[in-house]
Amino acid sequence: MFRIYRFVLPEVKNHLQYWKEAVSRIPDPELRKQARDSITTKEFHCIGGSVYASANLHMRHVLIPLIVAFQTISDYLDNLCDRSTSLDAQDFRQLHLSMLDAVDPSAPIHDYYAFREEHEDAGYLNDLVKTCQSCICLLPSYALVADPVKELVSLYCDLQVYKHIQRDLREAKLYDWWQKHKELSPQLRWNEFAAATGSTLGMFMLFLAASNRQLQQDEVEQIKQAYFPYVCGLHILLDYLIDQEEDRVGGDLNFCSYYENKDHMGERIAFVVEQARLKTLCLEHPRFHRMIIEGLLALYLSDPKVKGQQKVKQISKRLMRNSPLTRMFFWINSLFIRTI
Repeated sequence: MFRIYRFVLPEVKNHLQYWKEAVSRIPDPELRKQARDSITTKEFHCIGGSVYASANLHMRHVLIPLIVAFQTISDYLDNLCDRSTSLDAQDFRQLHLSMLDAVDPSAPIHDYYAFREEHEDAGYLNDLVKTCQSCICLLPSYALVADPVKELVSLYCDLQVYKHIQRDLREAKLYDWWQKHKELSPQLRWNEFAAATGSTLGMFMLFLAASNRQLQQDEVEQIKQAYFPYVCGLHILLDYLIDQEEDRVGGDLNFCSYYENKDHMGERIAFVVEQARLKTLCLEHPRFHRMIIEGLLALYLSDPKVKGQQKVKQISKRLMRNSPLTRMFFWINSLFIRTI
């Protein structure tokens, strides 16, 4: 926690300020609005993701700008798809090509706005992609993680396409997509698999691993198995858990709405928590990963949205029942972090 507050947060703020200034130069009003909204309302995504840089401070000059730029792309594109009048899968796929290019230093820059009316962003998205590519070139062991990173990014892009298309087509497309990939997560239901693909934490953990010159291939496989689907699944299931009422009112897809009842939802999320804790015990520095897991639980379960949702409060109590560390983070988060 000392490393995060002393070294990581100030540098994250500096990089975010750089991108906020870039946003102000975007000429197209719609692109500028979505870029501005994403970087201001979802700033905590970059802060949370950059926690991974605290595990290797000597490489934070690479990890922090990489994580901030990559997460900023993710949040920007999510806004463009979610807040857009477009329901064009081809448009969404082309936009998300930028994320695949961002994790491949050899990839050329493409026209990511090819299938939408708005184009003029003063090079904002291109610069984000190039920043990621240049940082990745400085990761000594990236060759070992390149394939699993691309796989996770590809799954993430698929999710963003299918969950933003025409509403009456979304569930069928997501279910068919899960059928093609369910061997990746045989213990999870289709909605839990979809949730797991929506997290960037597995990518950030692989970036951190690639910053280690002594990284071994078996470590990469262990990281992938622990983070996908379990840590990643926990991350996004918690996000959907607290957004249920908001999504119900807005008519938005919510992966927690597919459980039979509150008890079943609590059982399944508790199972994912248990597996995440268990799988990360096999990783180097397991206490760091335990901090990530308990921090996720505390961050989401202390969110003000929980107060007005009785069934979410009951599930929250269940998830925190046997974890003093989660309760400690919950208390800290409730008292301090929300006031920063």
